[in-house]
Amino acid sequence: MDDKSKIQCAICSAKSRACRSPEGKGPSFCPTQNRKETIEPTLSEYRKPEIEEFARVASVQEAECYANRHIKPYVFHPVKPRVQEICEFAHKMGYQRIGIAFCAGLHQEAATLHKILTAQGFEVVSVICKVGCTPKEMLGIRDEEKIHIGEFEPMCSPIVQARLLNQERSELNILVGLCVGHDSLFFKYSDAPVTVLVAKDRVLAHNPAGALYTSSTYYARLTKA
Repeated sequence: MDDKSKIQCAICSAKSRACRSPEGKGPSFCPTQNRKETIEPTLSEYRKPEIEEFARVASVQEAECYANRHIKPYVFHPVKPRVQEICEFAHKMGYQRIGIAFCAGLHQEAATLHKILTAQGFEVVSVICKVGCTPKEMLGIRDEEKIHIGEFEPMCSPIVQARLLNQERSELNILVGLCVGHDSLFFKYSDAPVTVLVAKDRVLAHNPAGALYTSSTYYARLTKA
C-alpha cells in the first residue's frame, strides 16, 4: 500500500475536512471519501441494540461536558473532569458494579477513585496489578531485567486482573495507571467495556500529552531518528 492510499488522518491538512462536514474535502488518503466500502457496512454494528445504546449515551455524555451550547456562535466551554464524566456515563447506562484495575504505584489514586465511585452510589470491585504475587521469572525475566535487581519481584498480571473482574461481573472497568502493554492485555481479556482514567507517565505526573505539547522544545529528541 502506497502513501497515497494508506490512512493517515493524523497528518491531514484540509481546512474544511470531509469527516466534519458533508461539503468538506480530504486528501488522497481520506478514508471518509475513499473507504466507503468499509464504513457503510460497519455502520450496521450500531444497529445492534446494546451497541446502539452504548454509542448513543456516549455521544450524549460528550455534549454534556460543555456548557452554554445554546449560545451562538459557540465557543467551547468544558466543565467536567474525566472522573465526573465516567460517573455520569455509568449512571446513564444503568451500571451498578464498577471495576477498577490499577497499578500498585497508584494505590492512593485508586483508593480515592473507590471513595468517589462509592459516594456516587456504585458498588466497587478493584484489583491491583501485582495480584497473585507471581515471580517475574515465570516470563523468563532475568535478574538484571528487574526493577529491583537481586530481589524478589512479582510480575504485573493484567490478564489475571481482567479475569478476576470478569468473575466479579463488573459492568464497566476503569484503568488506573497500568503500564504500557499491560493495559493492552487488560483490554484484550476484559469482558466488560473498559475506559481509562489515568494513563501512566512516570516522568510527567501521568500526563503523557505533555511530551506531545513540548515535542518541539524539551522533548525535541523524540522527533529525531
